[in-house]
Amino acid sequence: MVSSRPPSPHDFQPIDDLIEYLILDPEREAVASEIEVLKSIYGDEAIRSWKRFPTDDTLRFEVTIDFPTPYDDVTIKILISLLATYPSESPPQLQLLSRYIGAFGVDSALFGSVLRTYISTNGVEWTEGAVCVFDGLQNVLDRCVQWYEERLSAQKSGELLREDALTTAQPTAPDPALEQTEFSHTSNVQETANLPSGIQIYEAEPIVDRKSTFVGRACSITDPSQVPLILSYLSSDRHIARAAHPVINAWRCQVERTLHQDNDDDGETAAGSRLSHLLQILVSTSLPWPLRHYGLLWCHSPATEPTLQCLSSQELNNVLVVVTRYFGGIHLGPDRFKHINQAARNALELGGFLDEVDGSRKPNPRGGRKR
Repeated sequence: MVSSRPPSPHDFQPIDDLIEYLILDPEREAVASEIEVLKSIYGDEAIRSWKRFPTDDTLRFEVTIDFPTPYDDVTIKILISLLATYPSESPPQLQLLSRYIGAFGVDSALFGSVLRTYISTNGVEWTEGAVCVFDGLQNVLDRCVQWYEERLSAQKSGELLREDALTTAQPTAPDPALEQTEFSHTSNVQETANLPSGIQIYEAEPIVDRKSTFVGRACSITDPSQVPLILSYLSSDRHIARAAHPVINAWRCQVERTLHQDNDDDGETAAGSRLSHLLQILVSTSLPWPLRHYGLLWCHSPATEPTLQCLSSQELNNVLVVVTRYFGGIHLGPDRFKHINQAARNALELGGFLDEVDGSRKPNPRGGRKR
């Protein structure tokens, strides 16, 4: 006996068959196209449909997503549920299926945040009639990568603390026969961590938010070769080295007529480029109006030569800013970038880098300290 029951999405296990079925329904043609795009982005084997709950018209399929470099061996699985009224009246529903990300067990906070992807401020805005599964998946991936990196940082910090505890609990008596060798080795280590001559680091007061701490530091530099030496000096401080992101940094250094600049996220995605952008903004706001509005090349003429020479000597161009972030166990979301920028600005202000250029720079005596 042949059943007269009309087909449903649950009758199509291969994802291609499911797409063909959905295309036949004018109201779900947009959903079919969206699944086809997801398949082209994540790969043929990354998407498969579910048949676990065939009692309703909800469409369910699973997507496997690889982490970006350098975590290529880490993947997550996400279940997407689309009601029959999606996308006209209801948003997608996302659920994290992975119980582990790498070696770390997924906690309830991350699991819950994925469920709230389309209804939370840190998630994705849903608009009636607009397909938005891909945006939600990318948002979840970004949050999972951040969660994973914070676990790696916490694990590294724990190992350092255990090493300290072991060293304190089991002190060893010095061996006179090795004393000279050890002294020589220590001297070499200190040599690489010494601050270049004439460098003064200004350290701003810490910014604390939900147990995370952000410390900004700034110093004047005269040559790009000083940057790695200064970062090495800071990293040799064990307290700084224990931070989740010890030396997020950006710098600008003008040597004659060539402006050198670079930045480093130090594991905090896009943080270094944001600091670099902050320095560019501060530079642009200190330029005279014609140069700020039309650009240096347009204004370069014999009449503007003295002004350009003055600008090339501005200490704001010859500056390194470093922010250290200590993770307190609570996700701050976009607020962390606000604090990173503010910590950097505080350090620049403390060092007098934000003062109007009047031939000299005077450090701000309020708050912070010198190294």
